[in-house]
Amino acid sequence: MKKFTTLFALLPFLLVAQSHEENIKKIYDETLTNSPIYETLRVLCKDIGSRLSGSPEAAAAVEYTKQVMESYDFDTVYLQPVMVPHWVRGSKEVARVVNSDIFGNYDMICTSLGNAIGTGEGGVLAEVIEVNGVEEVNQLGKKVEGKIVFYNRPMDPTLIQTFRAYGGAVGQRGSGASEAAKFGAKAVIVRSMTNRHDDIPHTGSLRYNPDYPKIPAMAISTNDADKLSALLKKQNDLKVYLESYGQQLPDVLSYNVIGEIKGSEFSNEIIAVGGHLDSWDVGEGAHDDGGGCMQAIDVLRTFKALNWKPKRTLRAVMWMNEENGLRGGREYARVAKEKGENHIAAIESDAGSFLPLGFSSTGTEAQRAKLQSWKDYFTPYGVWQFDQSGGGADIGPLKDQGTLLIGLRPNGQMYFNFHHTPADVFETVDKRELELGAASMAALMYLLSEEGLE
Repeated sequence: MKKFTTLFALLPFLLVAQSHEENIKKIYDETLTNSPIYETLRVLCKDIGSRLSGSPEAAAAVEYTKQVMESYDFDTVYLQPVMVPHWVRGSKEVARVVNSDIFGNYDMICTSLGNAIGTGEGGVLAEVIEVNGVEEVNQLGKKVEGKIVFYNRPMDPTLIQTFRAYGGAVGQRGSGASEAAKFGAKAVIVRSMTNRHDDIPHTGSLRYNPDYPKIPAMAISTNDADKLSALLKKQNDLKVYLESYGQQLPDVLSYNVIGEIKGSEFSNEIIAVGGHLDSWDVGEGAHDDGGGCMQAIDVLRTFKALNWKPKRTLRAVMWMNEENGLRGGREYARVAKEKGENHIAAIESDAGSFLPLGFSSTGTEAQRAKLQSWKDYFTPYGVWQFDQSGGGADIGPLKDQGTLLIGLRPNGQMYFNFHHTPADVFETVDKRELELGAASMAALMYLLSEEGLE
């Protein structure tokens, strides 16, 4: 008798588990069979292209993603206004080694860092001093005065998690110009943020400290960084000439693009999923982050295709201006707080459209435990990493509202081959891996909608 009592007690749990397994399979089957995600990404990348905040292409991407969501008949599709910075690169960029004892004059492969001022027509010509990060600049102090500071700290190739390697090196790009300007440097050159040795320069955002002069800043390819470093060891009075024309124009009105399916039972509990619609101007923003945006839209499309009404409200959000300002993410969180909205969770896909391996999260112990309790539903689909911490840049501003922040974590070994480069194009995205990422997020949205986090 006791065995039957135990069985009856477990029956509701077993039925729920079976239902979840069946429905998650339906999600993967629908996405892998019928999703138009690869075509929508192709249009975003090939027909619109790069989408730097404030550009006509960014405005076109706003209109395009709005139309895509409207075509899927979401309950609501709307634009959320946000003022964004408008930086333009200019038409010419030069980083030239001058009168080296070995090679004479030669041009390095370069790109201006985002938000950097240009040199203007006169350019900057100065001796170069190599450093291994901002800490060394502060140790050298006035010894960098009048020079071009060459930041050459590489990403650590021994770190298996490439985002950790990126985090260990990217500080020289973000704050290196102001740290050098503090001691009178004329300009900075930064080694590109990648473990790969190639001829592709990587742009990315810098932040000027208002307490110090703004100086030009450029990145060079890793091959050129290695070559320049080798030359400096043989010729310590080596000079480099830089020329660039970047400038910051007045802010421009842009928009976050939001699509929503209202919850049937707990409509006041919101689950957001999204990516950032803007990209750098040097590629097509396929992995960073066109794929993440199309995945987020496809999550809600899948619910519509399966004719499911979620218990909680689902939102797909295309955030604007993650790359050089984070204005969209901050404005979204500000409006949510002002309206008293209750975001129980937010999922961001901004780590490339590669094979999904799991989800990272930031939240309370109870929230993270609930998320990790669903791991077994995903292991049949090769998604198994649930213990890493982290969320995403655009959902980060929701943290102080008690939201569980979740990041889709794909295989990141190749991501920094393309990140912030001309190589980040549609052709580098694998259709099936893109679809698997979308299906994985849709499955997680389904569980969050059905069970919540209580």
